[in-house]
Amino acid sequence: MTVDAVNRGHTGLSPTARVEDAFRRIAEVDRPEVWITLRPAEDVHADAVAVQARLDAGEHLPLAGKVVAVKDNIDVAGLPTSAACPEFAYLPGVTATSVRRLVDQGAVVLGKTNLDQFATGLVGTRSPYGAVRCSWDPERVSGGSSSGSAVAVALGIADIGIGTDTAGSGRVPAAFNGLVGIKATLGAIPADGVVPACVDYDCVTVFAAELDTAVTAARIMSGPAAADPRSRAWPSDVRLAAPAHARVAIPTEANLALLTPEYRAAFADTVASLTDRGFAVEAVDVSPLLDAARLLYDGAVVAERYTAVGRFLDTAPAGADPVVTAIVESARQPAGHEFAADLDTLTRVKAQTRDLLAGFDGLLLPTTTEHPTIAAVQADPIGINRRMGTYTNFCNLLDMAAVAVPGAPTAAGEPFGVMFVVPAFADQVAVDLAARLLGAPAPTLVEEGVELAVFGAHLRGQPLHFQLEDIGARFVGTVTTTDAYRLTALDTTPPKPGLVRRGPGAGSPISGELFRVSAAGLGSFLAALPAPMALTSVELSDGRAVVGFSCTHDAVDGATDITEFGSWVAYAASRP
Repeated sequence: MTVDAVNRGHTGLSPTARVEDAFRRIAEVDRPEVWITLRPAEDVHADAVAVQARLDAGEHLPLAGKVVAVKDNIDVAGLPTSAACPEFAYLPGVTATSVRRLVDQGAVVLGKTNLDQFATGLVGTRSPYGAVRCSWDPERVSGGSSSGSAVAVALGIADIGIGTDTAGSGRVPAAFNGLVGIKATLGAIPADGVVPACVDYDCVTVFAAELDTAVTAARIMSGPAAADPRSRAWPSDVRLAAPAHARVAIPTEANLALLTPEYRAAFADTVASLTDRGFAVEAVDVSPLLDAARLLYDGAVVAERYTAVGRFLDTAPAGADPVVTAIVESARQPAGHEFAADLDTLTRVKAQTRDLLAGFDGLLLPTTTEHPTIAAVQADPIGINRRMGTYTNFCNLLDMAAVAVPGAPTAAGEPFGVMFVVPAFADQVAVDLAARLLGAPAPTLVEEGVELAVFGAHLRGQPLHFQLEDIGARFVGTVTTTDAYRLTALDTTPPKPGLVRRGPGAGSPISGELFRVSAAGLGSFLAALPAPMALTSVELSDGRAVVGFSCTHDAVDGATDITEFGSWVAYAASRP
């Protein structure tokens, strides 16, 4: 089966029809290792009927008709949480905030999926419930630890797969199975109800076949929650868009030494497609990031894994995976001063990373180094797993976000994945960059901000538009004022218009553009605004009132009235 065949969409189905389709697909593919707990079909169907009733009552449910597979280290009330260890299983009474938010918006949960035990691994084979096989080649690993959730999506069973990511578990399975994987900034999606791996570096992630579905789910899941003390809100200066002409860093050839030849060629093809799409690309030595990545398993930070489940594994449960047990048991060895030293190292590398990537909108990396067979991983479970995390392990340690998407396929036509990695809270920038690589519309992840209408030098293509890009403003669309406004050409450098309200019927509709800017961005914009310009409420022809550019009334005395042109752009085009 080809990757395109398994990554089928299910748009347009009613909630009940989508559930019926999911269970037909489960029977067709016969992949029992994907699931640890699959809900009875009648229970899932009943949930779908309830969603349909809410739709019929007039509710707006953006996830109606979507079915979800949840990694079995995330709580769903009434379903056991095992973290892929039978003796550890418990029955939660409360659903994790991240999953509850999806259900509140119309999604239906199919069941709980298999994983590398206690979310420890990138291979998908460390489970007493069986190795989860790759969606398109059963001889190869599916990627872990969120293996079952990714494969459920890749096989067309689920629309949304929910996983976790500490070392790369929300990205490596995406790469192997031709999916999109969203690993948001730490805390952006609450992680309550998650069995911890390294609690300070765990996050809840999303898999989907299309970027729009993945981003929609991530947007709905995001936002602080009282149940998770580590959850975070989008900051007041959050960037809401990538600039039109993006500048992206890529690793040097030396940084790519661990890639297989097939993956190295695919990465080169992906980079070439970036330049074809107008990206400016520059190679940067990312060795400091790759060195920091080793601290997740080789450093004292791994002590958090023992804190999470070490005492339980000390009881030698029969279902414990021996590789996972060995990793967790080794995590009780570091001394406190070693842990403190590692934290200091990470703080220093964070500062170094800011300097290294200054001036870039994102860093493009291969998601992983190779796609091994299950047999190869069984023969070398530690070495291969360690290598596969080369480009993913540092991300949470350095408080960065990433969007994983398919890159150019290998010469044999097999999936190859890449990631756009960005600083904390630049998640929307990563989404925009990923959309451009895929040639898809850029969906909105971050809905914060204030709408700002511009009518002159800040329009796209005009000389001061860069000021909006500098604060990460996002283009919303074109707008028109009511007929209460007049437009004049001011004597300024650079030339700009002055918009002045004269009263209903005393002017004409003036065309402009609407952007969304962060609250702090708007404040800094206002603080730097030169006279005679001002920001005030502007009435739009659709009845809305938004913040917009205007100017003082005395500034237009003696200025040329250009209202008849209807816009600054039309006036400028008429000039010799």
